[in-house]
Amino acid sequence: MRPRKTENRDLPPGVVRRKRLRKNGKVWVGYYYRDSTGKEIPLGSDLDKARVKWAELEAKDKPADLKVMKAIFDRYDREIIPKKAPRTQVDNRAELRQLRPLFDEAPIDSITPSMIAGFRDARTAKVRANREIALLSHIFNMAREWGITERENPCQGIRKNKETPRDYYANAVVWDAVYAMAEPELKEAMDLGYLTGQRPADVILMRSDDRDGDYFMVIQGKTKQKLRILLTTELGENSLGRLIREITERNAHHSSKYLLISKHGKRMTKGMLRLRWDKAREKAQQKAIKDGDPMLAAKIGGFQFRDIRPKAASEIVDIGDASLLLGHTKQEITKRVYRRVGVTAKPSN
Repeated sequence: MRPRKTENRDLPPGVVRRKRLRKNGKVWVGYYYRDSTGKEIPLGSDLDKARVKWAELEAKDKPADLKVMKAIFDRYDREIIPKKAPRTQVDNRAELRQLRPLFDEAPIDSITPSMIAGFRDARTAKVRANREIALLSHIFNMAREWGITERENPCQGIRKNKETPRDYYANAVVWDAVYAMAEPELKEAMDLGYLTGQRPADVILMRSDDRDGDYFMVIQGKTKQKLRILLTTELGENSLGRLIREITERNAHHSSKYLLISKHGKRMTKGMLRLRWDKAREKAQQKAIKDGDPMLAAKIGGFQFRDIRPKAASEIVDIGDASLLLGHTKQEITKRVYRRVGVTAKPSN
């Protein structure tokens, strides 16, 4: 007795799977629906989408397993997240891990605004809860596009937790304390971060060949915003131009084109930057304590590398110039989140 074929047991009735070997060696897979006349209707190459189209052609309800949030989360993770920026991918997958315990087994049409509000209130990380609900909202919108549900997005109108932007400002005393304890490559990272006003993830990716004449070219990883930062003034090199030239000359005997490299010629990674930062900050704290200044030690302890970007934004006089350097399309973002010093006022006579 011949064993039964198991390859097509995952297909709905009337659906066939076709395979073709392409010239590049990869196997193409497509799904077709065979109607009562024997005509084959293409359903695409994605099995989940094919099952939805099959249900529509058969005038049946969509397969129940496709309407459960677990399957929708899986599809979003598979199809949508990989198209986002690397940092956003990491954040989205962390947010999915928080959403899954409550919503994985729920049918999409059973989720109500009150359930989402309950999730919000139960989360102790209030700011992260806002990001998780924002992701859930986008997943619902994608599910509507995929034809999985026709219901309104239950995330609409849900009150968000109040967010207070980080307000830490590293003044010259704090900056100098950490800078004095920093290794050469960390000093260069701090200077690059301050003079370009870019995020840490973008600073460590800067290369000597990003220079194009009198400009330094930056493509922000988070927003894909493109910037051309001037390296000269009417009098010659500006501070950034001089810094990049000096770093390039110092690294000339190494093959790496990255500006931030170790003494062994290895590119600075996020972990390497964090390690050097923590070490310098701890040394600066210990010195402040030894000098009998615990208040300064506490301020140094709160200094993070990411605070260099708002420090740059705060110390540029013209908010328009600050907004351009940071790559913001709206000055309000620069003012509300990144300007961390008050307006300049004159004392009374």
